Amino acid sequence: MVQTAERARGRPRDYDPEIALTRAMDVFWASGYAATSLDDLSSAMGMNRPSIYAAFGDKEALYRLAFDHYRARTRAAIGKALAEKRPLRRALRDFYERAIEMYLSGETPARGCFMIGTTLTEAVVNPELRGMVAESLQGLDRVLAARIALGQQRGEVHSKANPVELGQIASAMLYLLAIQARAGGTRKSLKATMNAALNTICAPVTT
Repeated sequence: MVQTAERARGRPRDYDPEIALTRAMDVFWASGYAATSLDDLSSAMGMNRPSIYAAFGDKEALYRLAFDHYRARTRAAIGKALAEKRPLRRALRDFYERAIEMYLSGETPARGCFMIGTTLTEAVVNPELRGMVAESLQGLDRVLAARIALGQQRGEVHSKANPVELGQIASAMLYLLAIQARAGGTRKSLKATMNAALNTICAPVTT
């Protein structure tokens, strides 16, 4: 009887951390951090509150894990898109197109970026979340700057351009796409923004 009671209060037998975190991420993504309740999370994850606390901690701890889960997935996608063997323009196009597909996915078309849509407001009053956002933004700047610098070495970017500055522009255009998606932008309008970014970064090499 004791073993049966303990099992009932614990995690379900089919508990899968990957699936549970993905479901939690989707709930936060749809509603934002502040508007997401533990009841919302419990319903989506198929876990009662004690089970969530036992597996992931409180709401903030679960959000941090969902954030890391999202970041790991996006880093993997970015790595594939920006593969060094590909021409820079093609790599950046794939990078932006993958982002657009993600921003327009989900149950609602105006999904946008998980980080931009769920973290920025809370970052004002939560130093830990603010640090997570800053780390992610700066990391992306560095990755894009390094990839653009490689393209510059290959003659794909003007020799007098500053790769660090172009990396920041490339990041900024990504966040603009996320905001446009949240605001109901169409796939056509988002791709127009993408093309503007590509034309700015991969400017023709002049002699």
